[in-house]
Amino acid sequence: MMLKKWEQLPVEMQTEEVKKYYDILAKRKVSLFFKRVFDIFVSLILLILFSPVFLILAIAIKLDSKGPVFYRQVRITRYGKEFKIFKFRTMVQDADKGSQVTVNNDGRITKVGKFIRKYRLDEISQLIDVLRGTMTFVGVRPESPKYVAQYTPEMLATLLLPAGVTSLASIYYKDEATLLDGVEDTDKVYVEQILPDKMYYNLQGIQKFSFFGDIRIMFMTVFAVLGKEYKAERKEAASKTEDETISQ
Repeated sequence: MMLKKWEQLPVEMQTEEVKKYYDILAKRKVSLFFKRVFDIFVSLILLILFSPVFLILAIAIKLDSKGPVFYRQVRITRYGKEFKIFKFRTMVQDADKGSQVTVNNDGRITKVGKFIRKYRLDEISQLIDVLRGTMTFVGVRPESPKYVAQYTPEMLATLLLPAGVTSLASIYYKDEATLLDGVEDTDKVYVEQILPDKMYYNLQGIQKFSFFGDIRIMFMTVFAVLGKEYKAERKEAASKTEDETISQ
């Protein structure tokens, strides 16, 4: 998993805001190499081990509602490239013609889909994307083009790495749907409030990127799925600490 040369990046990413993150990753070539080797090796093993689960979920989804087994919505990954993500379908067919943000008790979610979402089983099909290289185990969750279009220049730095299955932001905001309960314009609240907060942690993740840091986040994800709660540090407190360090 090597970085492109700076001049080969998309023009919109060749900015000062992105450059500082690019320079950080450019110094961590060994971690990037092992990150890709780990992705290939582990995703292949897990796909073999989970093949019976894939079959059971596929049958349950087809028996529960009309539509395909996989949900293949277009998402954005490294360098702004589009790809069709693999997710086990948890909603009725054509549900994405409405808002692409899901809330609790969303009427579009199927009966089997509720179970799949509860245990995050819809995510295991992304092992296919990890093996293909369109995704990685730890990285910024892939957004749809409509939300990436709202990125600030600094947020574009998250596209220096492939989209991820999990991240600190996804752990801290695992109950994102709850935050949107009762909201009339979910898209607006997501773009103006939730997305910037998640991006704060995503950008912090790039600054602190390391191979073993990724392993730590993967273990945290497993514990989070099993019920452990992780409290996000307050951005204000983090910013204050940074300001005090600079002043010293």
